[in-house]
Amino acid sequence: MAGVRLQNVSKSYQKHTVVHKLSLSINDGECFTFLGPSGCGKTVVLRIVAGFEQPDMGEIWIGDKLVCSPEKKIFMPPEQRHVGVVFQDYAVWPHKTVYENVIYPLVIQKIPRGEASDRALQAIAMVNLDGLEARLPFQLSGGQQQRVALARALVSRPEIMLLDEPLSNLDANLREEMRFEIKDLQKKTGVTILYVTHDQEVALAISDRIAIMDRGGAIRQIGTPGEIFEQPADSFVFKFMGVSNFIPLELHNGRFFLTGSDSFLDYSLPVECSEALRAGGMVAACRPHDIRIARGNTNVRGTLKRAVFLGSMIDYRILVGETEIRVQQDIQEALAEHHTLKEGDTVHLQFLDLKLFSREEIAAGKGVI
Repeated sequence: MAGVRLQNVSKSYQKHTVVHKLSLSINDGECFTFLGPSGCGKTVVLRIVAGFEQPDMGEIWIGDKLVCSPEKKIFMPPEQRHVGVVFQDYAVWPHKTVYENVIYPLVIQKIPRGEASDRALQAIAMVNLDGLEARLPFQLSGGQQQRVALARALVSRPEIMLLDEPLSNLDANLREEMRFEIKDLQKKTGVTILYVTHDQEVALAISDRIAIMDRGGAIRQIGTPGEIFEQPADSFVFKFMGVSNFIPLELHNGRFFLTGSDSFLDYSLPVECSEALRAGGMVAACRPHDIRIARGNTNVRGTLKRAVFLGSMIDYRILVGETEIRVQQDIQEALAEHHTLKEGDTVHLQFLDLKLFSREEIAAGKGVI
């Protein structure tokens, strides 16, 4: 297997720059995910690594091989890079059986028939499709078709697996099942995986590390799932990684007041935030589950605008001053505490976790949401 290294990689289409001087290293045997909104350039990065696109500048290394460098006039074609690719739409041959689809790359490579058959059957077993070798794609579920695509990519024993939104066409239950299948495959084979998605749940579930990309193609943060979720580099990362509240604050007499209200937070001003506050104030960020609906009085009081039952939880929208705050409470907790809230009720909130971002930083583009 092998790692991947990108050095100052840039790619433009006419006057539109998609990737600008991107440099990063992906470890051998790592599952590394590019996570970002649609149109941010993450698929372009994958295609550059695969050899389907040439960068305008920079170098691509797979293991100790330089596979692409416009400056040095080096370009190794895709079939020589030892990569397997799985696309969003499966791309399985509709007229070929499971076995014929999986063995096809080995036929093209002119692998001896006996060896090719053994490897194809091994790859089919690896993705839990034993006994379905003779079926055609229309006889398979979407998840099974995606397994065929995975087996076909694995059969050539690639050093790198490139997965481009492979689960987006599946329903919620199949997505959950397949993300665990992919993680198990990585453990079984030790293959290095580069995964592209806009689905935060999938990225958190399967990744060793994640790169968060913004709409301009810049990487905002690289880290483990825990680091990305718990220690976001800026407000863009915080907002992108799940449902969030951004609450504008004003400092009066040493207290953080929610804009347009007499409610304030029990929060000590960090020393490093003093200048940011003087420059124009702060915004508090938190997740809906980081807020509790208190039974007694607190310093934050609002009016319930809406309560929606979502199965395992209740989703509340609460207006505090000029800000609508989203709160989510576990249904069992709500029942245990006998909360029978209705629209128009006055409710008191307790904040369990807050992160501060300066308005100046957000306005300057460092924390653009």
